[in-house]
Amino acid sequence: MDSRPTGPCLMAARPAWAGRNFVLLSAATVIAGLGSSGALIATSFAVLGAGGSATDVGLVSAARMVPLVLFLLIGGAVADRLPRHRVMVAANSVNCLSQGLFALLVLSGTAQLWQMALLAAIGGTGQAFFAPASEGMVLASVPREQSGRAFAVFRVGVNGANICGAALGGALVAVVGPGWVLAVDSAAFAVAGALRAFLDVSGMPERAPGGGIGSDLRDGWREVASRPWLWAIVAQFSVVNALVIAVQSVYGPLVAEEHLGGAGPWGLALAAFGAGTAIGALLMTRLTPRRLLFTGTLCIFPLALPSAALAVPVPAGWLAAIMLGTGISVEVFSVTWMVALRQEIPEEKFSRVSSYDWLGSLAVVPVTTALAGPTQDLIGRTAALWACAALIVLLTAATLCVPDVRHLTHRRTPTTPTPAPSASSSPTSPSPPSSSTSP
Repeated sequence: MDSRPTGPCLMAARPAWAGRNFVLLSAATVIAGLGSSGALIATSFAVLGAGGSATDVGLVSAARMVPLVLFLLIGGAVADRLPRHRVMVAANSVNCLSQGLFALLVLSGTAQLWQMALLAAIGGTGQAFFAPASEGMVLASVPREQSGRAFAVFRVGVNGANICGAALGGALVAVVGPGWVLAVDSAAFAVAGALRAFLDVSGMPERAPGGGIGSDLRDGWREVASRPWLWAIVAQFSVVNALVIAVQSVYGPLVAEEHLGGAGPWGLALAAFGAGTAIGALLMTRLTPRRLLFTGTLCIFPLALPSAALAVPVPAGWLAAIMLGTGISVEVFSVTWMVALRQEIPEEKFSRVSSYDWLGSLAVVPVTTALAGPTQDLIGRTAALWACAALIVLLTAATLCVPDVRHLTHRRTPTTPTPAPSASSSPTSPSPPSSSTSP
């Protein structure tokens, strides 16, 4: 980590542990997040403006998700094999070009559905390589004992950029059209990539060459499988995350339309959730629970509340309050989870482990979202919502039955994580008392 001063004003405005790399990474993430949050809205309206239907909007969204899932593991292996900042800059360059071309097509009025789907797929591929490299780089830029506070500060910027970017993007789409918002997103990727190109990696440990991508992926899998707390939470979130997204993207808007007064109250609820994540990140800048995963997993139980609230359904004000609390709790989990990963996973394997984490969080999402409608037709929306709430509670309770989830403890002094055992040795777990970043 390079903590050389970059000016007296900057040093006075930041804590001592926040070195030059952390500042550059945070600034780049905020800038890219502002553009990407607005671009999500702009993409939907670009499809509709080109004569597409709601189904077409879903197809373009799926076109981005599929390569993201397919290439995540390869992206993690590449990020552990090559300098991570170069992988990040290359991914930003790909996203800059794809969004720039998308903007040109929309502004010229010649965009066709297949072109938009193809460009969305290219963007998803870039994200698949960016995400694992980013998490490893952010946590490697600060001292290990400050990783919790640093990641919480980083998440404050991420969440703030997402909230402001969505608000600004929606307003700009209405005023100047989706094409210009996509152009702004392309420019944001260019600026973010330029900032990341200036990262100082001279202090980063050298990585020994591996035996190939396949060997790296198997090594990453052994790292996950050898730690019960790790694969248990990844397995839990493969379902929990999919259920939450299905509720928010399918059932929530339908309930709002029929019972709460339309898009306005539902938008307020989603904004409250975003505000909750920002509050949770601020809270975690001050707190680091001793039992990291036990505390974090307890905070997953509230994710069942929005489903239950929509099943009733409760008034819009109560729903917004529930979503606010849910946002706070999920952010507490996010920070404790990343602190546990930084503490327990060897640095040279971090991106591969992160890619398995991302894969678990995203792989089931398209299937669950696609099945949400048929499930509602089969058993009714109320029953489907209660089933989502019950599954979240049951899976979270089952995760707490894993001893390492309850016992893994935050170590206040820096230590070197013990490498995972080889395939021929018996697995060991962390010895007591020792899961959407933006580009």
